[in-house]
Amino acid sequence: MASPPLPDARADGETARIEQRYARRAAAGLADRYSLLQPDVWQTVQERQRAMLGLFARHGWHDLAQRRVIEVGCGAGGNLLELLRAGFRPEHLCGLELLAERHAEARAVLPASVALHLGDACAAPLPEAGADLVLQSTVFSSLLDDAFQQRLAATMWRWVKPGGAVLWYDFTLNNPRNRDVRGVPLQRVRALFPEGRIEAQRVTLAPPLARPACRIWPGLYPMLNTLPLLRTHVLAWIAKDAG
Repeated sequence: MASPPLPDARADGETARIEQRYARRAAAGLADRYSLLQPDVWQTVQERQRAMLGLFARHGWHDLAQRRVIEVGCGAGGNLLELLRAGFRPEHLCGLELLAERHAEARAVLPASVALHLGDACAAPLPEAGADLVLQSTVFSSLLDDAFQQRLAATMWRWVKPGGAVLWYDFTLNNPRNRDVRGVPLQRVRALFPEGRIEAQRVTLAPPLARPACRIWPGLYPMLNTLPLLRTHVLAWIAKDAG
């Protein structure tokens, strides 16, 4: 097994900036905007869940209880809880989280047998080729340093077993109202994972459109979402060849 990466001063600086960006978001008091009680949010989540489960079935992953998963940027544990409900075993799940508050929230809600690591994901003591699936959900759009993005992508790829995949969910367009994030177009995803075979689909009605539409009537979400051009996120299965 290869040695863990050496500390990188530039990377340490970027992790500090990421923490500052999330602190600004928390200070803005936008938590209610992302609550599952909001009709645009629960429809977004359910759409993504259906698409993710469809990927598992399409790739013949009917043995979810045997699959090992790492989530980069697991936050408060919501995605890992979804995977548990889908049939993954807690002892086969691992979450990595940079922010101490979110790590504590995840630890409070997840089974003790789910492994959680606090700190820079690239420094996590995880074996190469040890995971069937490495998941990231709206993490890379918060990484504004290209080199840091590349370093994290390379680390994620090393963790994937031959025959496994990276499961990617992130938005593709810049938000002019939020300079703390940037869109990650599919072309960039291909550059980050040049050895992967990418199967991608557009999902998620643009939130600036979904929010006011759902205030008028929640049924507008699925109607508007029939138009692919109004979808802002990509769900991608990035497969690593079996050998």
